[in-house]
Amino acid sequence: MSASHHPRSAVPPYPHPPATAPRTDLPPARHPGRARAAALIVLTLLATLLTAAAPAGAAPAVRVTNPLVAQRADPHIVRHTDGYYYMTATAPEYDRIVLRRATTLQGLSTAPETVIWRRHTSGIMGAHIWAPEIHFIDGRWYVYFAAGATDNVWAIRMYVLEGTGANPLTASWAEKGQIRTPWETFALDASTFVTNGVRYLIWAQAEPGIATNSNLYIARMANPWTLSGTPTRIAVPTLEWEMRGGVKVNEGPTVLQRNGRIFLTYSASATDANYCLGLLTASAGSDLLRASSWVKSPQPVFTSNAATGQWGPGHNSFTVSEDGQSDILVYHDRNYRDISGDPLRDPNRRTRVQKVYWNADGTPNFGIPVPDGVTPVRLRSDNQPDRFVRHWEYRARLEANVTNLADSQFRLVPGLAGGNTVSLESTNFPGYHLRHRNWEVWVERDDASSTYRADASFVQRPGLSNAAGVSFEAVNYPGQYLRHSNGLLYLRTVTDATGNADATFVLE
Repeated sequence: MSASHHPRSAVPPYPHPPATAPRTDLPPARHPGRARAAALIVLTLLATLLTAAAPAGAAPAVRVTNPLVAQRADPHIVRHTDGYYYMTATAPEYDRIVLRRATTLQGLSTAPETVIWRRHTSGIMGAHIWAPEIHFIDGRWYVYFAAGATDNVWAIRMYVLEGTGANPLTASWAEKGQIRTPWETFALDASTFVTNGVRYLIWAQAEPGIATNSNLYIARMANPWTLSGTPTRIAVPTLEWEMRGGVKVNEGPTVLQRNGRIFLTYSASATDANYCLGLLTASAGSDLLRASSWVKSPQPVFTSNAATGQWGPGHNSFTVSEDGQSDILVYHDRNYRDISGDPLRDPNRRTRVQKVYWNADGTPNFGIPVPDGVTPVRLRSDNQPDRFVRHWEYRARLEANVTNLADSQFRLVPGLAGGNTVSLESTNFPGYHLRHRNWEVWVERDDASSTYRADASFVQRPGLSNAAGVSFEAVNYPGQYLRHSNGLLYLRTVTDATGNADATFVLE
C-alpha cells in the first residue's frame, strides 16, 4: 500500500487534552513510521510502567440490542436464583404494575407482560403509579412503588405489595400499605439493600423546611414495609446540575456494592434532557446512618449525549449479566431532546441496558449512554491485559486505565465491505470506524468510498495466540492483522509468537 493510496484526510480538532505520555511509532521496516529518539522511548516506557495497573473487574463482553423495551420508564430488573430475569417499570398510563421475565436480558425485549396490580378507582393508590421495584426478601416477593390519590394526584407516597408464590407473575399479591416516614409529604422511589446483615430502605422525599422537590434518605427496616429508627438525610440537591429545568431534585436511589464500597446512584434535575445520574459513595464498613459517611461526586456520572442520540438518562437500577461476571446498568432515556408539553406526559422513555466497567481505583465507570443497536465492547490486549484499544486524536493506540471509557468502546457491526466481515464503530463518534491507512490504524468518518469501506472491514478470526480471544484480518490485505506495537495499532503481517500475541484481543 503506497502513501498515495490513502492521502491523509483532514480531521476536526479532537475534544481532549494533550496526551499524558509521548507517543512512539513502529520502527521503520516493512511499514513506515517516524523514528523516535532513544531518550523519548525510555521516558515513554517509564510512564507506561508508572501508569499500568491490573485490569479491574475484567469480564467477558455483554451483547444486548438497545432499546430493550419501548415505553417503559424507571426500569428495575433483578436476576433471581431460579435463573430468570424479572423486570418491572413505569407504564406511561401510570395506572398499573407490570412484570415480565426471561432467562436472558435480551429475552425481556419480547417477553409477554403480566399485570399484577391496578390502581384503585378511588382514594389512595388511585393515580400516578410510578417506579415499581421488585425484590425477593425472606422467601416472599415485594414490590415497592409510588402512587398518588384520586382526589390529589400529587399526594405521592410509597407503598408495598407482598407476593406469595415462586413465580411473581402468578403469585398472590396483597397490599401491605404505606411506608410511613416522619413526614406526610411527597415521597417516592423506595429501594432496599442489605449490607453487613442489615437491611436498609433508601428513598426520595420532600422534607418540611427544606426548599427542594426531593432529597435522599436512608433508614433501617423492621420488616419489608416498616422503617426502624430515625431516617438520615444523605443528599440534598445543591449542585447546578441537580437543579436544571426549574426543579431541585435528588430521586431514584439504587445501590451497587463492590470493592468494599457502596455506590449509590441517583437521578437529578427535570425529567427531560436535563435528567442525569449522580453518585454517592460510602465505605461498606462505615455507619450508613451517618450523613458524613456518604460522599457526593461533584459531577454527574451519566448524562445526555448528543453524539449517540440519547437524552435524559436516569432512574436506573443494576443487575448482572447471564454469566454473573458483569454488572449491568439499567436505565431509561429518550432518543430525542425536545419534548412537546409536560415531560411526564411524553410516553417514549425506553428501557436500556449497558455494561458497567471498573476503573483501576475500584470505582464504577458508566461511560456515556451508548447508541441504539448492539452494545459496544472493549478490546483488551491478550498479552498486555491491563491495556485496551482506544482512540486519541483519532489515532488508535493501546493504553491502560482509560477513564474516558467511550474512547475504548467499539461496536462490532456488519462489515462495510459486506460479506462475512465486521467493522468496528466508535461509540462516542458514531459513523467513525477503525480503519487502516498507510499501515497505521485510525478512527475516521465513513466517507462512503469503496477504499474506506474496504480499509474499515475485517474478518474476525479466533485469536491467533488465544482461541478465546479474537484477531482481525484485513479484508483487502489477507494475512495482515490489526496488531499493537510500541503502544500504537498497525496493520501488519504476523509471522511469529510475538506477532500472534500482539494481534490477539479479548472482547470485554
